[in-house]
Amino acid sequence: MSSTVQFKSNNISIKELPHNIEAEQGLLGAILINNDIIYDILDIVDENNFYEPAHKLIFNVITKFTSKGQLASPITLKSFFEVEKNLEDIGGSNYLARLANSAVSLDFAKNYAQIIYDLSIRRSLFELGGKVQFDAIESEINVGPNELIENAERDLYQISEKGSSTSGVQNFTSAVDEAIALAKKAFEKDSSVVGLSSKFRDLDNKLGGFHPSDLIIIAGRPSMGKTSLATNIAFNIAKEAFHNKDKDSNILFFSLEMSSEQLATRILSEQAKISSSDIRKGNLSEIDLDNLVSVSKDILEIPLFIDDTPAINVGSIASRARKLKRKEGLGAIVIDYLQLVRPSKSSRNETRVLEISDITQSLKALAKELNIPIIALSQLSRQVEQRDDKKPQLSDLRESGSIEQDSDVVMFIFREEYYLEKSEPALGTSDYIEWQQKMEEIHGQADLLIAKQRHGPTGNIKLSFERKYTRFGNFISNSESDSYE
Repeated sequence: MSSTVQFKSNNISIKELPHNIEAEQGLLGAILINNDIIYDILDIVDENNFYEPAHKLIFNVITKFTSKGQLASPITLKSFFEVEKNLEDIGGSNYLARLANSAVSLDFAKNYAQIIYDLSIRRSLFELGGKVQFDAIESEINVGPNELIENAERDLYQISEKGSSTSGVQNFTSAVDEAIALAKKAFEKDSSVVGLSSKFRDLDNKLGGFHPSDLIIIAGRPSMGKTSLATNIAFNIAKEAFHNKDKDSNILFFSLEMSSEQLATRILSEQAKISSSDIRKGNLSEIDLDNLVSVSKDILEIPLFIDDTPAINVGSIASRARKLKRKEGLGAIVIDYLQLVRPSKSSRNETRVLEISDITQSLKALAKELNIPIIALSQLSRQVEQRDDKKPQLSDLRESGSIEQDSDVVMFIFREEYYLEKSEPALGTSDYIEWQQKMEEIHGQADLLIAKQRHGPTGNIKLSFERKYTRFGNFISNSESDSYE
């Protein structure tokens, strides 16, 4: 029942696609004899992994029968195919009997399932090669080579991920099992942080860490410290990954506004507690320089990867993320910032709102595909500045509809101190004394406002902020005074 097809690729003649009919027959026969075997191999193969069309059909019917608790045997399948009037499509009742006679043991069944799966991947790779060739020759002239490469990389990544995780339609039992597994993981941990830890105590308590497949938005007006906060979070996660030797928690930081050197300077400034301005200008003492060198050695192997390509499109972000995950492992992506990202396909007829919608939808899909959190920074509209109360709201998000809709978490960074500084009254007046007292109260404080959380509570979080070092920290309050750690 095997078929032979002639292919030609790069002047190499291929008689038939890779397959093993005997392995398919042996596996199907084993399942027909002992239906319990299917539960041991379903995480390896599905109907699409079979080469022979008749075997695809038989396996599909077997899974339908067993999922309902019904017996799948040559007799029951014969009756089913007779009713459906496609018995001849699978070789007749005699072929079902032949399959049963080809049955192998459970151990062999697993081996055969793996063989079928491996050969299926080889066929997928061959088909992808043909598709790449076709697209390279037949694609429209306005489709650039970079887009073709990104499409090929996406398809290749999807092939590499086949069978590694559950996808598509999933029964409720499987979903509940996964939920229970997550609950047990959370229960067994010493803290309430199940996802990646930001190392900001109150934020971690509120979110439970950054969770796989989540799209997290950190928004704010200019000078609020968005980049600083994102850099602090990225470094903290990467540092934890290094200490735990956890390659699956590597961080990829897309810096569309700052160069990699500028971002590294910020991190050095934060860690060494030396002003980034002094570092850039060279206003350093010998002790400062020694401190910088020492800190740089300590953080040299931190698994933080930086891509500072300006005006990068969302397709390239996805492509580079997939590549890094395959080669090095990947735990999270940080994007600074959303409005500087270009859509995969540019259209003169599309508004910026539609473009942002395409970008946020693509990022959410990428988070699910790679099973990692994606943290994206976002600008706020100027209408914040027009209100007496400068605290941001969801409606202040630029192109807010899609950002709010597609995200799992939306947080606003707000520093009242920034606005109060700009409203300094005349020295010596009663207003000045009141202003000075207020400045002392809020000095070095920042608010992180969680306006949306799909899986938990919203609310406000206090952070400390050291502007000189662009460093956020945990805020600690007691009855006597406020302090920071």
